Amino acid sequence: MKKKNIINSILQNTRMPEGFFGRIILRGMNKGHASLSRWGLSQIEWKSDWTILDIGCGGGANLKRMADFCPQGKIYGIDISSESVKFARKEIKKLLNTRCFISQGNVMNLPYEKGTFDLITAFETVYFWPDLPRCFREIWRTLKPGGTILICNESNGDSDKDEKWTEIIGGMTIYSGDELKTFLENAGFCNVQIHKNKMGWLCVTGQKREE
Repeated sequence: MKKKNIINSILQNTRMPEGFFGRIILRGMNKGHASLSRWGLSQIEWKSDWTILDIGCGGGANLKRMADFCPQGKIYGIDISSESVKFARKEIKKLLNTRCFISQGNVMNLPYEKGTFDLITAFETVYFWPDLPRCFREIWRTLKPGGTILICNESNGDSDKDEKWTEIIGGMTIYSGDELKTFLENAGFCNVQIHKNKMGWLCVTGQKREE
């Protein structure tokens, strides 16, 4: 296989990691997104007993980070990719099925009861969600009143470089902070805040209104 075809095969696995190339992507995500994740998580005021869901949990590195932030809490991960689920379970094996629980599933139909989570996170994954309004309504449903959503992306929709990625990776849409804010507010979220840093990274947070 030519080098260009190999690179293309690897990049296509960013949407739904599968097989050998999927495992390469997952290892790369765990390392390459570490700084982005730490920056995004710094936007949150943490409580030690939270129940948290990470949607599109990928290689599981963020599950480990959030478990450290919430030593009395429980951390859930969900991913549409079976390869990601297997990889993440190995990554957090010491916490698996005690404080950390990982399932395969779709953000459009989250398999959790209403008002389950204090915090729901999405790192580098909303690009690939097929129906953003429906996905945000599902997140709103499963958050507790007063709960928080955190979205964190390397691409913020304001750069000419973004178009290059959407041309290369099938099914990818890059949203600006203002677009995400509008989607969140339409889904019922309040106190939506947009954060950017000098790297151009984007973090958007919002809250489910207290009852």
